[in-house]
Amino acid sequence: MRFDPWNPDFVASPYAAYEELRRDAPVSFFEPTGQWLIARHADVNALLRDRRLGRSYLHLATHEEFGREPEPEFQEPFWRVVRAGMLDVEPPVHTRLRRLVSKAFTPRMVESMRPRVRAIVDGLVDDFVEKGGGDLIAEVAEPLPVTVIAEMLGVPEGDRHLLRPWSADICGMYELNPSPEAQHTAVKAAAEFSDYLKDLARVRTADPGDDLVSALAQIEELTEDELVGTCVLLLNAGHEATVNVTGNGWWSLFRNPAELARLRDDLSLVPTAIEELMRYDTPLQMFERWVLEDIEVGGVAIPKGVEVALLFGSANRDPEVFADPDRLDVGRVDNPHISFGAGIHFCLGAPLARIELVESFGALLKRAPKMELTSKPVWNPGYIIRGLRSVDVSCG
Repeated sequence: MRFDPWNPDFVASPYAAYEELRRDAPVSFFEPTGQWLIARHADVNALLRDRRLGRSYLHLATHEEFGREPEPEFQEPFWRVVRAGMLDVEPPVHTRLRRLVSKAFTPRMVESMRPRVRAIVDGLVDDFVEKGGGDLIAEVAEPLPVTVIAEMLGVPEGDRHLLRPWSADICGMYELNPSPEAQHTAVKAAAEFSDYLKDLARVRTADPGDDLVSALAQIEELTEDELVGTCVLLLNAGHEATVNVTGNGWWSLFRNPAELARLRDDLSLVPTAIEELMRYDTPLQMFERWVLEDIEVGGVAIPKGVEVALLFGSANRDPEVFADPDRLDVGRVDNPHISFGAGIHFCLGAPLARIELVESFGALLKRAPKMELTSKPVWNPGYIIRGLRSVDVSCG
C-alpha cells in the first residue's frame, strides 16, 4: 500500500507503506500536500532538533515574503488562538512562554499530582468495572485527562463537558487538507473557547484561586491572547495523545494476547509497556515543520519555503533503531521512540501524560483482569492525530 493519508485502510494500518518509504524513498516529495515526507528515525530525530526548521516562519517573514498564500480571512480567530501558544511560535517568544508555563510542569509539581490522578482513575475504573464494561475511550480514556487538565486550569465542573468537543474540533484543522466544513468548525470552536477563557481569566483576576488560569492571569508579561493560547494548547496536547495512546494501546494488547498476558502477570512492566505502546502504534503520526533555510536530508536537497512532514509512526518502526520493530514487546528496554517529539518543542506535558497512562492501564489490568473486546474497533478518519472511535469491552 502506498502513502495515502485519506484512505481508511491506510489510516488503519500505515506501517507497510512506511516500510516501503524507509527502504525505497526515505525522503520524498508528496504532491497532494506539497510536503517532503521524512520516514527514517535518524532524519526525523535530527530535523526535530535542527534550528533551520521551525513550526512557524512568521517570526522571520510575512506569508508573502516567504512565498506562501495568506490564510483565508475567516480563519483569523483560529490562528490568533493557535499562534499565541508556544507550539506554533519560535524563539524568543517560544522561550519566554515555555519558561513561564514550565513552572507548572516541574518534576516535583507533576509527581505531586499523582495521588489526585490515581483518585480520578480509581473512580472511573470502579464505575466502569461495576457496570461490566462499555466504551473504554468514552468512559475512561477521555474523562481522565480532561478532568486533570480542567482541574489544573480551574475550569468549573459544570463547564467541563465543553472541553473535549472544543478540543476535537480545533484539532480537526491540523489534518492534511482539512475540508471547508472542518475548517469552519475549528474556527468556531477556537472562538468559543477563547471567549470562555477570557471570561474565566477576568473572574480569576478579580478572585484568584489555586489554579493555572489564576496564576497565568497574574503574570504581567503574558498577554490575554497568550494566556488563551497557552490554555488551549494545554487542553489539546494534554489529552488528545493520552486518549489515543489508551485506545490504540489496548487495541494493540488485544491483538497481541501473549503480551497482554505477560503484562497481567507482571504489573511492574506497566511503565515500560506504556513506552512500547506509544512506539508501536503512535498517536501523533506526523509532525510538520517549515524549512527556514535550504537543507539537505539523506542526500536530497530541500529548499527554503516548503514544509517537511516528519513521519513519527514510521520513525518509531525503523529497524535501524528498534530490534524487530513490528513486534509488540511490553518489556522493551532500549526504546528511544519520538512520540513526544524532540528539541525545543518536546512535549512539556510528557511526564504528566506518563503518570495518567501508567495509573489508568495499571488500574484496568488489576481490576479487570478478564477484560476483553466485544467488537472490532473502528478508526477515526483523521491521520495526523490517529485514534479509534471507541473500544468496546466487557470486564468478565
